[in-house]
Amino acid sequence: MHAWDNRRFHPNSRGGSHVNPSTAQARVIVDELVRNTVSHVVLCPGSRNAPLSLALSDAETAGKLTLHVRIDERGAGFLALGIAARTGRPVALVCTSGTAAANFHPAVLEADRAGVPLIVLTADRPPELRAAGANQVIDQQRLYGGAVRYFDELAVAEARAGQNAYWRSQVCRAWNAAYGEWRCGPVHLNVPFREPLVPAAGDDSGGASGGVSVGSVGGVSAGSEWYEPLDGRPRGARWTELPEYGALPSFVMPSTRQGLVIACDAGVHAASEWAAEHGWPVLSETGGLGLGGDTAIPGGPWLLGVEEFLAEHKPEQVLCIGRPTVFRQVQRLLSDPAVEVLLVRPDSDWPAPAHNVRQVGQWFDAPTKPSDPEWLARWQCADAAAVEAVHDTLAREPWPSGLRVAEELVHGLPRDSLLVVGSSNPARDVALVGGRRPDVLVHRNRGVAGIDGTVSTAVGAASVHRGPSYALLGDLTFLHDSNGLLIGPAEDRPDLAIIVVNDDGGGIFSLLEQGAPEHRDGFERIFGTPHGADLGALCAAYGVPYRRAGDLEEFRAALAPEPGLRVIEVRADRSRHRELHAALRDAVTAAVSG
Repeated sequence: MHAWDNRRFHPNSRGGSHVNPSTAQARVIVDELVRNTVSHVVLCPGSRNAPLSLALSDAETAGKLTLHVRIDERGAGFLALGIAARTGRPVALVCTSGTAAANFHPAVLEADRAGVPLIVLTADRPPELRAAGANQVIDQQRLYGGAVRYFDELAVAEARAGQNAYWRSQVCRAWNAAYGEWRCGPVHLNVPFREPLVPAAGDDSGGASGGVSVGSVGGVSAGSEWYEPLDGRPRGARWTELPEYGALPSFVMPSTRQGLVIACDAGVHAASEWAAEHGWPVLSETGGLGLGGDTAIPGGPWLLGVEEFLAEHKPEQVLCIGRPTVFRQVQRLLSDPAVEVLLVRPDSDWPAPAHNVRQVGQWFDAPTKPSDPEWLARWQCADAAAVEAVHDTLAREPWPSGLRVAEELVHGLPRDSLLVVGSSNPARDVALVGGRRPDVLVHRNRGVAGIDGTVSTAVGAASVHRGPSYALLGDLTFLHDSNGLLIGPAEDRPDLAIIVVNDDGGGIFSLLEQGAPEHRDGFERIFGTPHGADLGALCAAYGVPYRRAGDLEEFRAALAPEPGLRVIEVRADRSRHRELHAALRDAVTAAVSG
């Protein structure tokens, strides 16, 4: 990154005007973030974070970063998460003090478990105001607990020597922890600001009225009230150079001829390459989305549920890349004491359903054995039968159902599309329909597997995706984050189509134990939770184009790429969810066992 115009930063111009400590600190923090390759910042308005807000506005004016402004902190957190997940780079997230900081917590939890790099900057009152019962004060010390890789509260800015190096060093520490050696994740810097919070009148060293606020060469003019130059390293370098991490570790050489690869989210591409090299079947929690190569098994989630097939085709080893969270049949396989589990997940938080994981990260040096073509061929034959059975069964079903919508969407997505998939039924539906689309990029918030912030996540991911973007959500997921549609007129709107399968409530519960017939009496109120919301009216309130796809042809037509943000609603009946899934299981079992 190039340094900012030095003349616009120095705390005291030759005209004698003075920059206050809070303004100086904020400008230095923003400059060092840019030097550490932070190119996207999500900002929520407030008073106590005014120094950072003004510095960020100046940085965007200078073309040093892209600023996204949102008024809802919870949605802002997931917007940042979506951007960071798609770019793979740390995104800064900025808010004022009080409950604003608390509203970032769900996104921080998701970023922690999903390994997404966020730098959370929460403004705060200085200590003397916290002890005085001041307005908008909560305890922000370690607010996010163990969910962050690193926490620090910066000392209150003062006009004395040593401040510049301290501020810049702490930004570098935070960036390195977010993009860390072991695993990416969120970090938290709490920044207490003393008043004044805005530049003084006549301060020409930067501010809301124009100009940029940080430079890299030169010093403070004679007679300055500041104690040191506030420049960064020459030529836009970081204050502290640190190695970049994030690559997957070396993969294991297999010690068996009959193994299986399970890929989750970011590991899908790497898993496909590895499996193709070693002749192992590879299945994914997203079905055929993102899977490439001849060893891909799009119907894998179904096959793992067919007990007779798995009894005859149980792998000796399973290489699991990422963290599986969706399917119980995957968890059962990883829990089987007869199956050796190998993981590629380079941190201390690895999945171990039976606590039987042999090794994590760098793998053993056991000699490889030749691949077994018959082993792979048997899995491929069963996969073809399972996928055909699913397709034929769904073709006989009336339109629409969540699975039919997912099947049409998977097959109808344009090349190089981004698909953000909501939790609950959509995460399962896209995998179970068996569509093979290696040219589609998939994102899911499966770190904590909640429905929080999914609209905002999709907006964030779509804003940095170079190609058409789609999201498949259930109605409760959509309603839970409808504020994600609230995008100010000065903010960019991504080319994103949000498909909402509206079955008027929590359809996922009908597939779980509580959906059994013996629990039907209280089911609707405490699990089904019908809402009767008018999605079209809601979209109109936010000024977002809305379309209801009433039949199959209308849905197919609605998938054509269009500019801007839009919502496509498909109304479905969840009363047949359980029956349909049972029919599909029977069809797959008959096809594979026949």
